[in-house]
Amino acid sequence: MNAVRAARIAAAAAVPGELVLVVCLASGVRPPGRLTAGVESAVLGMLLLEGWVLVSLRRRTGSWREAVRAVVPEPVRRLLLHELRACASLGRWVARRPHGVRPGDLAAAYTGPQTAMMYGLLFVSLIETVALALLIPWPAVHRVVLVLDVYGVLLVLALHTACVTRPHVVRPDGTLRIRYGALFDLTVPPEAVASVRVDRRYPEGRLVTLSGDGVLDLIVGSQTTVTLELHRPLEFRRPLGARARARTIRFHADDPRALVTALRRQPRARRGSSRCPGRPASGGPGCGRPAAGDPPRT
Repeated sequence: MNAVRAARIAAAAAVPGELVLVVCLASGVRPPGRLTAGVESAVLGMLLLEGWVLVSLRRRTGSWREAVRAVVPEPVRRLLLHELRACASLGRWVARRPHGVRPGDLAAAYTGPQTAMMYGLLFVSLIETVALALLIPWPAVHRVVLVLDVYGVLLVLALHTACVTRPHVVRPDGTLRIRYGALFDLTVPPEAVASVRVDRRYPEGRLVTLSGDGVLDLIVGSQTTVTLELHRPLEFRRPLGARARARTIRFHADDPRALVTALRRQPRARRGSSRCPGRPASGGPGCGRPAAGDPPRT
């Protein structure tokens, strides 16, 4: 067993115990002194081991980032990063400052199908919190459950606000950025787009579903409304970091026609202002106008 593996096992064993202890203390529960001392000793030993491994890897690789990547598993890093970004979205939501939207960009919202469900989930969570406060007769247990319930309510709200403040974006140059909150982010360059169309579908599967023929479905509220065909497969990353490639992307936009129109207009404007290979520079059918017999553009 090498040092890196030992550090990962120590973190996996000590961190859950520390989280339970923090929840108990935050809710007013005082665990036995021996239990507290044991958990804190385990956490201290884990931190010392992690620090020693990180310093050793830092000396070997010359980079703190590479050292952290070697010690902390990628799914854990990405989950923590997703949660931090989601919580930061609460501030952006209050300040009405969308992320990654610059002047001249088209921001395309996609939260319509899930808004009612998310607020319904928040309402149910609040009702559950009140009901448990009335039904649980043990104050210590009630405090622990209350902390967990409040954290769950904030997390659900943060996940939804992350989607609100991180919309799809169409740049003036035709670049498309497809997102779902802090969990998914894919930039599609304009030269990779073969066609785009409004296409409402109701696929089954999880948020990010990739079929065997390279079709990626980014599902919101059990539906997608835009289909994007690509000239070449594009690589993307799943929420937990796994890499895959897709040739067709289907995703949801609340106003799919506005997004499709923006994507179609920008590439045509660029082609109309440049020379078209194999066709006259001006006056011919190739620059901005289809030639006779050409298939209609999508």
